Amino acid sequence: MSRGALELVCPAGTPSALRAAVNAGADTVYCGLRDETNARNFPGLNFSDAELAEAVAYAHQRGAKVMVAINTFAQAGKTAIWARAVDTAAAAGADAIIAADMAVLGRAASQHPDLRLHLSVQAAAGTPEAIRFYAERFGVQRVVLPRILSIPEIKALIGEIDIEVEVFAFGGLCVMTEGRCDLSSYVTGRSPNLDGVCSPPEAVSYSRQDGSRSVALGGLTIDRKADGQPLGYPTLCKGRFMAGGKTGHLFEDPVSLNTIDVLPQLRDAGVTALKIEGRQRGKAYVEAVTRQFRQAIDGLGKPVGPGAPERALEGPATGATLLDTLAEGQRGTVGAYRKTWR
Repeated sequence: MSRGALELVCPAGTPSALRAAVNAGADTVYCGLRDETNARNFPGLNFSDAELAEAVAYAHQRGAKVMVAINTFAQAGKTAIWARAVDTAAAAGADAIIAADMAVLGRAASQHPDLRLHLSVQAAAGTPEAIRFYAERFGVQRVVLPRILSIPEIKALIGEIDIEVEVFAFGGLCVMTEGRCDLSSYVTGRSPNLDGVCSPPEAVSYSRQDGSRSVALGGLTIDRKADGQPLGYPTLCKGRFMAGGKTGHLFEDPVSLNTIDVLPQLRDAGVTALKIEGRQRGKAYVEAVTRQFRQAIDGLGKPVGPGAPERALEGPATGATLLDTLAEGQRGTVGAYRKTWR
């Protein structure tokens, strides 16, 4: 397996975040339009048509690429919105779109044959057969893998397909399985997969009572803590609930994926690109994470001392400790990449 350079793909929820990512060393930046065609459809985020064109020009002038996430699923009777998003991305000069819906992929393949197609993680394609279907039917050139595969599983998968593989490297661990997106849809009336909004802000409320604070989503209490303790944004998957007389995080701990210490293994498995999650995060976060991963990727293959393994991050702090300060819950994990079950 060749040991080529890993492409660093960074998030941009706003034009200023895009500029920050490009200036901090991103090879590629991904963003979305200001509507329900992308899975980060929050107020104050995303790009107008004009802003997207300007962002593409800015990135291209500095040697970076731009991908547009059109990664929600088109709704019956409203498919024109998704078709328009594809046309807008192509007109702006985007280097690729990220999509899961076959109607969206079909539109791009038929109307814009020169536009690269990347298969979104929302397609949940994790087998050679599924990935080959999208590649053969729509000409998909890259797949973003679900966050459920170990590194040996990724390596085996890459050995059976002929397209590029992108994996998540840092940020949220949302795998959108086991009914969690259905739960968010049920509680708020808006679907993350259709409307692009998980835990929409209009459904969030905070309250204080008897020395404690509570946060609710759609009237359902997600977490309660004593005054003075941090209370996070309420997503059902990271809520604390009581079961069996105990209170805890039943679905998922508030923790971020951090692969900084397994970058050599991901590279050697044949991974093409590393994706940083966080289009809903500010430009300071985007810049800091981009710089750390740029440094780590550029440092791959450089020994730290005689007989020592190659380094993943330069400087006095390891990637795990340095990036944990930017992580949700101030903690990082390699998630399924090092899983030992099965």
